[in-house]
Formats: sequence, C-alpha cells, structure tokens
Amino acid sequence: MSTDAAVPYLEINNVEVIYDHVILVLKGVSLKVPRGGIVALLGANGAGKSTTLKSISNLLRAERGEVTKGSIHFKGDRVDRMTPSDLVKRGVIQVMEGRHCFAHLSVEENLLAGAYTRGHARAEIRAGLEKVYHYFPRLKQRRGSQAGYTSGGEQQMCAIGRALMARPEMILLDEPSMGLAPQIVEEIFEIVKDLNRSEGVGFLLAEQNTLVALRYADFGYILENGRVVMEGAAAELAANEDVKEFYLGLSGEGRKSFRDVKHYRRRKRWLS
Repeated sequence: MSTDAAVPYLEINNVEVIYDHVILVLKGVSLKVPRGGIVALLGANGAGKSTTLKSISNLLRAERGEVTKGSIHFKGDRVDRMTPSDLVKRGVIQVMEGRHCFAHLSVEENLLAGAYTRGHARAEIRAGLEKVYHYFPRLKQRRGSQAGYTSGGEQQMCAIGRALMARPEMILLDEPSMGLAPQIVEEIFEIVKDLNRSEGVGFLLAEQNTLVALRYADFGYILENGRVVMEGAAAELAANEDVKEFYLGLSGEGRKSFRDVKHYRRRKRWLS
C-alpha cells in the first residue's frame, strides 16, 4: 500500500440516494478509500452496495436514481456532479455486476474498447494489452475468441482487463465473485491483490462473499438497509463475533443458520 494510505483518496460524505423521486435507498452513507488501498463494501443482497458504487461512478441517472444529499470527492475534487466519462478520464472506473462484456466482440476487442476514452497512441495501447495479458494469461490464450462464448471467470477477467486499459487509479468492483466457482474467485482476488501491490491501483469492491473479501481487503464497511452499521480493519471485522455470526455463518457455538437468530438481536447490538 502507498505511504500516504492514511489520506482519503476517495471520500463519500453522508450520501443519500433516491430512485424514482420516492424510494430512499442510501441513508447517509459515509466511507473513505485511501490511495492504493483495497476497501470492501459488504452486506446482503439489497443492502445498497451496488447503489453506493453507482453513486460514485455517476451511473445512477441511467436507472432513474440521483444523489440528493451529501458529496463525493476524489483526490480532493468533488466528482458527484461529473459525467461518467469525465470521471473515467479522472481515473475512476467501475466494473459492473454481471461483467457486461460485449458478447459479439472478441476478448481483445473488448479490451481495446477500454482504451477508447484515454485516446492513447498505438504504442501505449499495445503496452496496455501486454500488461493485461501479463496479469490475465488466460485472456491472451482466448484473445481471438468471441467474449460471449467464454466462461464466466474469463468474462470477469475480461471486464477487469478492459478497465485496466483505461489506466485507472481506482476501480469500483461490483460483486466479482458472483456466479463463479470458488477456485476462480480465489484466482481473481489474487490478481486484484497483485494489481494493487504492483500497479498501485486502489479498489472499492462490493461483495457478498464476506469471507473472501475480508481476506484480501485492508478495511471494510458493512451496509444494512442503506446504512453503514459497522466498519473497521479487515482482520478486526473477520474476528468480530457479530460478523462471524451473521455474515460468515459462524459463532462460538459453531456454524449457525441465519434463520436461527432473531433479527432484533443484531440491531440491538449494532445500533444501540
């Protein structure tokens, strides 16, 4: 991690998000991502993780959502009023949930699409491709294959590789483990860690797989019903009894089903 990791590179302050002018989804979310850090945004499906990422990347308007309160800063500049393309040029790229590769294009054509907004010279684009192929050797083997006919893991690698082609300083990674076999999930998270260490790329990753995310992240925030209910160093969260019980399925008494625990107990402990 960078030496100035203590300085917030990305900062979200008390953000509220409303969809269709009436549905309040985020209710005062605040979080920080240090330069060169990996921060996990955790929580169950519907907790507001994807909405948080889209509020940063300014993709909410496409879904009739808007930030109605609070502010978002990147490198000290307010960015929540920028266009998505301007934010990409600033170095913040989102990899969407579900990968969203261009199915009819080849793997390499998908990667080249990622360099479009940067206007790179051919030599830079070629160097960018070689860098992606270094981190994702499987993509080099499948470079001429139609992306829609590659595996889910290869499509996730393609989506991250496409983001790398824009030379990002921070990647917003939405549910990278979704629908993938555990072995592929581990492989992708190892690459994320390698990119973070070798290239200095920061990551804010939204993830339901709490166990894996906390193993690779430096810090974590847990969302519930659009609010941050817990935050802390990844190792501390992984050791926390509430997190172990309600998000890892473990407790001092062993593995426990969520159905066996009264919801009010969690709320009373976390919000009192």
